[in-house]
Amino acid sequence: MKASCLTEIILPNNYHMRDFLAFHQRDEMGISETVQQNQIKKGIIWHEKPALLTITIEKNRAKIQLDIDDDKICSSQHEALSALASHMLGLKQSVDIFESIYQEHPVIGELVTRQAGLRIYQAATPFEALSWAIIGQQISLSAAISIRRRFIQAVGIPHSSGLLCHPNHKQVMQCSEHELRQCGFSVGKANALLNVCQLIDSGVIALNIPESADGVERLTNSLLAIKGIGMWTINYALLRGFNYLDGSLHGDVAVRRNLQYLLRQEDKVSAEQAEKWLADFSPWKALVGTHLWRQQSSSGY
Repeated sequence: MKASCLTEIILPNNYHMRDFLAFHQRDEMGISETVQQNQIKKGIIWHEKPALLTITIEKNRAKIQLDIDDDKICSSQHEALSALASHMLGLKQSVDIFESIYQEHPVIGELVTRQAGLRIYQAATPFEALSWAIIGQQISLSAAISIRRRFIQAVGIPHSSGLLCHPNHKQVMQCSEHELRQCGFSVGKANALLNVCQLIDSGVIALNIPESADGVERLTNSLLAIKGIGMWTINYALLRGFNYLDGSLHGDVAVRRNLQYLLRQEDKVSAEQAEKWLADFSPWKALVGTHLWRQQSSSGY
C-alpha cells in the first residue's frame, strides 16, 4: 500500500526549467532520478521510508507528487512537501534582490540581465549535497557520476517504482570502508563520509540549513575538523544543499576560465585573483560564481 501527497507551486515567469532539469539529469543511466521532457522523478527517503518524488513543470507552475511506500504515513503533508520542492527548485533564494542590485553593474550587469532568474538548484537534502561534494573532490565529473551511481546501487533503498532512493546517513553508517572502496571511493573519502555519518548520528553535527552567518561558520568549522574535508567540499555542499549564496567558488576551474573571458584578460585567472574579485560581491559570491559557470555553457552548471 502507498500513501500519496499532491501540491502545486507557482513559479516566477523567468524560471529556468531546462537548467533545473539538467541538474538532475547528470547520470544518463537514471538509477535514482529520471528526467523526461518537463518532468523529474527522484527516489528519496521520506520519514525513513522509500518514496518517489515527481515534479512536473507546466508554464509557470510546478506540480509535485510524492508516493510513499507506506500507507501508515499521513498523506496530508502538503506543507512539508511544498517546502522540499521549493528548496530543490531554488525558490528560497532572493535572486530578485540580487538582480536589482547588480543589473547595472559595469562588469556583470549584462550577464546578470541576460541570465535573469538564474538560481542554484538544490539536492533533495543537505546530506545528499555533502555526499556528492565528498565524492567529487579532485576528480572529473564523469568519474564522480560513476562513483555516485555505484554508491546508490550499493546502499540505496529501492522504491516500488524501480528507482533507488539516495541513502541517508543511517543507511551509509551500515557500510564498511571496504564496501565504499568497492564503489570507487578512495580511503580518505570513504572515511570522511563515514565520519560525517557518525557525527550526524551522535548529534555533534546537524546538517540543518543555518539561519545566520554564525550558523554557517559553526557548520563550516565542524566539517573542517573532519579529515578529508576541505573548503572546496564545504563550499560546494553549502551551494547545493543549504541555499547558501555567499560561498566563494574561486577554486573552480570553470569559474576562473569564464571570469577570464568576462574580464577580457589574456592571462589565466588565478584562484587568488578570483577570490579577491568575488569578495566584492558578498553576500552573493556563490550566485555570481553560478552566473560565471552558466555564461558559456550549462554543462558544468
